[in-house]
Amino acid sequence: MFTGLRMRQFERLVKVVRERGGNGPGGGRPWCLPPADRVLLVAVYYRTNLTMRQLAPPFGCSPATVCRVIQRLRPLLAIEQATRPADAVERWWIVDGTLVPVRDRKVGASSRNPRSSANVQVIIDADTRLVIAAARPVHGNTADAKAWLDSGLARHCEGVTVLGDGAFINTGLVVPHRKRPGRALLAGQEEDNPEHRRVRARVEHALARMKHYKILRGCRQRGDDLHHAVQAVAHMHNLALAT
Repeated sequence: MFTGLRMRQFERLVKVVRERGGNGPGGGRPWCLPPADRVLLVAVYYRTNLTMRQLAPPFGCSPATVCRVIQRLRPLLAIEQATRPADAVERWWIVDGTLVPVRDRKVGASSRNPRSSANVQVIIDADTRLVIAAARPVHGNTADAKAWLDSGLARHCEGVTVLGDGAFINTGLVVPHRKRPGRALLAGQEEDNPEHRRVRARVEHALARMKHYKILRGCRQRGDDLHHAVQAVAHMHNLALAT
């Protein structure tokens, strides 16, 4: 399917949207598309990043209807933030920031990426590779450490060991050992860093999988649209891995 999901996974997504109130018209005229087609439209939009005019003909509706469907359903596809697991002491979570190109200057800013981009912080479970939570996007020139501290995600990680790269120093996360001027790393520290990189690479792989949804390669929408897109993509990413 164009959604990146198998049929059973897509059916679970439709069920979640229905349970969250996405089955009715929300007032006014009834929708011209059935509920499953509306969810399919939003998922295809995030997967392909096609314009409203390009999406309208395959679904037999107008670009205005496509826009209304996306605006109505996008919050209902969001991932639910995970609660603290019972075996938190034994779990490892990993956080990393990724840059998403955007056109809205109120959301993005120039940074390492020459395009105007937003910084999105994502936490995954090291064992399952499932997305635990994703923060609201901030300007792309925001340092990862500040984005993490301002995101509020730390509240969801109490009691869980969270790994980050060197950009998260002094944030309370487990980061690689750094050489001090004139001091070499101890033998144990030299051995820890490669293992840290090996485990932390899993979040890079998860972010790469999420960016198969092309909306995260260049978001044309404004305001909260990128935030809703990240939440929905994280949800579909988890469905694809867990079922």
